[in-house]
Amino acid sequence: MAGYTFVVEHLDPELGPWSALEYKTIAQESKNAGCRFILSSVPESLLQSQDLQILHDAGAEGRNDSIEEYFADRKDRICLLDPAAKQELDTTDANQFDVFLFGGILGDDPPRDRTSELRKKGFTGRRLGPKQMTTDTAVRVTRMVVLDKVPLDQIPSVDFPELKLNEHETTEMPFRYVTDSTGKPIMPEGMIDLIKADADKAFDGLDFVDEVDGMENLAVDKS
Repeated sequence: MAGYTFVVEHLDPELGPWSALEYKTIAQESKNAGCRFILSSVPESLLQSQDLQILHDAGAEGRNDSIEEYFADRKDRICLLDPAAKQELDTTDANQFDVFLFGGILGDDPPRDRTSELRKKGFTGRRLGPKQMTTDTAVRVTRMVVLDKVPLDQIPSVDFPELKLNEHETTEMPFRYVTDSTGKPIMPEGMIDLIKADADKAFDGLDFVDEVDGMENLAVDKS
């Protein structure tokens, strides 16, 4: 097993556009870092879909079974990234764990503690700080801590960034993001366009909550 393995247990029957962009980003960044990315507990119908083929082409491994089945022999080497954990993820955890497990979708606002389904299975937990993150951000932060040896409190980040949709509209993202060298939040390619499209649908009277797939409470200011 080369490098580390990042696993997202897909806890939804479908794959929404937000999740697809985040998973594709995780797959690409993991591959570039020499790590594996597994999307597990995926319904068989979804495994056969075009969306999963796109993720596979980006470097993701899709599986129908769950992590406690295919990694049954290394449960003590699996770390669950859990907002309710008492201990923060540390650079020394790179020696204790080989596999880092995430419950998708992490980016619920307000949080619905969907990771509780994995917590019940007895995995060792670590926390990534007090703020909610999108799934790709959580994997990025974990990789920076365990692979790049950057302490959690030294990772450059921004909370609740305000994005400008056009000349008159802005929206606040209710999450913590890692920032790039210019101080801008790192987001999946195509995410800004998706945010703009969903904001337009919201003002057209469509069902915005269902469309955004777990990231529903985006406040848009039209001034």
